[in-house]
Amino acid sequence: MNARPAWIALALLFALSFAASAQPAGDPAPLRFRDNAEEVRFHALTAELRCVMCQNQSLADSNAQIAQDMRREVLELMRQGRSDAEVKQFLVDRYGEFVLYRPALERHTWLLWFGPGLVLLAGAGVVWHIVRRRAATVPAAGDTDRGEGEQEW
Repeated sequence: MNARPAWIALALLFALSFAASAQPAGDPAPLRFRDNAEEVRFHALTAELRCVMCQNQSLADSNAQIAQDMRREVLELMRQGRSDAEVKQFLVDRYGEFVLYRPALERHTWLLWFGPGLVLLAGAGVVWHIVRRRAATVPAAGDTDRGEGEQEW
């Protein structure tokens, strides 16, 4: 009895199961826009929103399933006659301020807006302090103990 065909069949079955599970689900039905204006507005709006799963991709660029669902929801809200601000507020209420690439300047977001500048200023202060301290410890060029005719080799 030869076990080789059984092993080959088992290996083929194993490989096919991985190939089937590696296929992305994809967007089952692409979005259809009523007109060019709706499409332009949709793309502008989804470019300003962040995918809550990918975190560093816009809603327009993400291929995550939740991003596909959020894009459908944005289009549905647009078709209900909601303004861009209302669509954004709906998503903020549902997912939090994180969904916005440019959150509103409020009391609880001031660090997000001004934090990078404060870090830059603090870094400049540290560099200034180090340079001043080193300048005070390095002897000046004329403060050497060498004689007049000596050369530095």
